[in-house]
This record gives sequence, structure tokens and C-alpha cells, in this order.
Amino acid sequence: MNILETKNLKKYYGKEPNLVKALNGVSIKIEEGEFVAIVGTSGSGKSTLLYMLGGLDYSTEGTVIVNGKELSKLKDNELTIFRRRNIGFVFQNYNLVPVLNVYENIVLPIELDGNKVDESYVDEIIKTLGIEDKRYNLPNQLSGGQQQRVAIARALATKPAIILADEPTGNLDSKTSQEVIGLLKTSGIKFHQTIVMITHNESLAQLCDRIIHIEDGMVHE
Repeated sequence: MNILETKNLKKYYGKEPNLVKALNGVSIKIEEGEFVAIVGTSGSGKSTLLYMLGGLDYSTEGTVIVNGKELSKLKDNELTIFRRRNIGFVFQNYNLVPVLNVYENIVLPIELDGNKVDESYVDEIIKTLGIEDKRYNLPNQLSGGQQQRVAIARALATKPAIILADEPTGNLDSKTSQEVIGLLKTSGIKFHQTIVMITHNESLAQLCDRIIHIEDGMVHE
């Protein structure tokens, strides 16, 4: 079953003669449970695509369907709620709240949604990602790799259908990068989640189930 699909997706900036076609007719299908890498050079359109998939930006043309919902048909407040309940984000710069400890950062999106924290589930995620002993540490007391693990735990904790990771290893050394990809893969399998990762690193992409190449706003599988 396709959990994520785009049809003839386009994103243009500016006007002629300075029109920039960041995405130019992208059609992809991603099945439930897949770990997919979207690979491209800087400026290829890969991050734009991820933002479209996550409902963080609007397309010029075409459709994005996530878990059976066409995102363009949702009102702003509906989209915000849908995104919070269905999509987990992992960014290159971690986006942790500096005054909250590890556990508080992980459960923050659940509490923002007014839901009760499934403590045993969160504990299992923390254990899987190897940050049990950092539970009460603040972000500035963690290494880059540990902060990224917290960001992954936060994305998993809301039990989203999809996790979108934008260059999640961009600030990490090669050994830690491989560990983080391994943890994402393990977590995805264990917690039955679909993962889409943006990267420019071909060797890391090889660890995924499938690679989608994007160049000049167009997809080449």
C-alpha cells in the first residue's frame, strides 16, 4: 500500500525570465514500511521535495497524498494537526529546545497535541536509541550524535505514519552517521514506520531499501 505519493508535483519560484523550477513534474510512490533515500546534489530540489511531502510548503501545481489525505485540500489548521499526528521530522540541526532535558524534548510534541504520553513506548524508543543514561541531560550536555538520537526519538514518539529526515547526518562524522542510519532503520522496522531520508551521501543511501535520485527538479529512479 502506498503511504506517500506525489503526482506531477511542481514548485516554481519567481517569474520569467528568472523562473526557477525547483520541482518540475515529480511523481513518486512510497510504500508503507519502506526506508527510502532521496539523493541529489545541492540545489537539485531534494529538500524542496521533502518540505512538500511534509506539508511545510505549498506546491505550484500537482498533488501530495499522505496516508490517504490530499494535503492541498486541508485548511491550515487541519494541515497543522494532520502533520503533527502523522509526520515526524528529523532535521540536520536537531531543533531541540535548549531549556528542556532529553525526556522533555522527546515528549513535547505529544503534550502540545494534548495527548497522554505512552511512557512504556517512549522508554522503549529511548532504550533502542541508546540514550537511557542521558534522559535528564540538557541538549548542551550531549554530543552531536546524541542530540540527533534525541531528535529521532522525538520524531518516533508521536507514533507517526511517516518520518521525514532532512540530511540527518549532515553534522556528524562518518562513523556516527552510519550508526544514526542504522538506528533509523532499526527503529523504522521495530515501530512499523515509513522513513524518507534526504541525503547527498551515496554510500549512506546504499543502506536504505530504495534510492530515488533527483536532479534539476526531476526524479530518476
